[in-house]
Amino acid sequence: MPPVQRYGQALNLAMPAAPLHNPASSPKEARVLSTPVFRPVAPSERIATLDVLRGLALLGILLMNMEAFAGPLDLSFTGIDPHWQGMDRWADAFVYVFVQGKFFTLFSLLFGAGFAVMARRAEAAGRDFSRFYLRRSLGLLGIGLVHALLLWSGDILVGYALLSFLLLAFRDAPRSWLPVLGGVVYLTAAALMLLLGLAVALAPADAAGAADTRAAAWHTIELQRQAYGHGSYAQAVVQRLHDFRASLGSLLLVAPQVLGMFLIGAWFARSGALADPARHPRLFAWLRWGALPLGLAVMLHATWLSPYLAPGRFDPRSAAAYALGSVAGLLMCLGYLAWGVRWGRCLHGLAPAGRMALSNYLMQSLLCTLLFYGYGLGCFEQMGRTWQLLFALLLFAAQVLLSRAWLRYFRFGPMEWLWRAITYLRLPPLRRHGADT
Repeated sequence: MPPVQRYGQALNLAMPAAPLHNPASSPKEARVLSTPVFRPVAPSERIATLDVLRGLALLGILLMNMEAFAGPLDLSFTGIDPHWQGMDRWADAFVYVFVQGKFFTLFSLLFGAGFAVMARRAEAAGRDFSRFYLRRSLGLLGIGLVHALLLWSGDILVGYALLSFLLLAFRDAPRSWLPVLGGVVYLTAAALMLLLGLAVALAPADAAGAADTRAAAWHTIELQRQAYGHGSYAQAVVQRLHDFRASLGSLLLVAPQVLGMFLIGAWFARSGALADPARHPRLFAWLRWGALPLGLAVMLHATWLSPYLAPGRFDPRSAAAYALGSVAGLLMCLGYLAWGVRWGRCLHGLAPAGRMALSNYLMQSLLCTLLFYGYGLGCFEQMGRTWQLLFALLLFAAQVLLSRAWLRYFRFGPMEWLWRAITYLRLPPLRRHGADT
């Protein structure tokens, strides 16, 4: 079964139907939430800080996903791979400690925040939010299925779409309950891993069973290597179908983390912490100087405990490392959020890529599979870890420039436009006009 960390690849494309108020934004932006019209967001009504956060997270997602593009999926997200040496080993360690498992939590939080904003706007407009939201989730599910089966099997969109249906049950939950509920639900995954590790420790030793598990894991890796590295496009699609089935099973472990962050994100929106961070200085100061350093310390301890999670191996030590890593992911995610808000103005150049996050995410999968896979240029398992990260930086820089050029003439990215069309059951105007500039 693929490691549950593969769901950290995801890009949450939590595009709120309306922006949140930002004191640095224009008066027009500040009035958006009060309007009774329930419609897609015009470019002039967006909040730049949220687009910057999406752009920054998009870069983190690409840095993490490069390992899974360039080699077998099930050899990725397993910690610091011992076969890397020198600078490649340092690059792998950097991604494991600072990137892996930190950005899918941030995107989950933003998804939950978008849910809360849309629910509030729908109520103000007197519209049926449930029907609208179900169309939005179904649209994301359809896009995710196409991505997972036809482009890349490391997709997270399907998991996000499925879990988004559960979020409706918490629509009317008291605001003060949301962070507690979210934290408890999120930590359920860590508790489950610890219980599984304890069960393994208490179970009678079964060397033959453990050997069979490891053999099955490496057999799957070899199938991925042959299909993606040397096979035809049709063979790759067949392998993606097998990987997709396995990913649904591993969703059982990652689902509590995603749903928990959905709820925490809903609190951030409903409390006004994202809308007006200047009114919550103590919260954001603690996240920057408390949560982030604490999370880093926990992550370093998890890395010391088990720096490499070998495919097919599961024992109490690796279970504890995973549990600690998931706790670290929560804390570091919140710290990244706080610093992203603080540095929003300095990072405003990333906003165009964030506005086209869905399109850019899918484009990353298309370009990278064409570069690495056998039906493309065939660079599978040919690029060192350091060069993978450098390539990711260059690709992302190109996406920022292309996004900026695209948005000079169009209101949305192409996939954002399609998603909005599915959500609102009408075709929003794509080309920009004078009022949008």
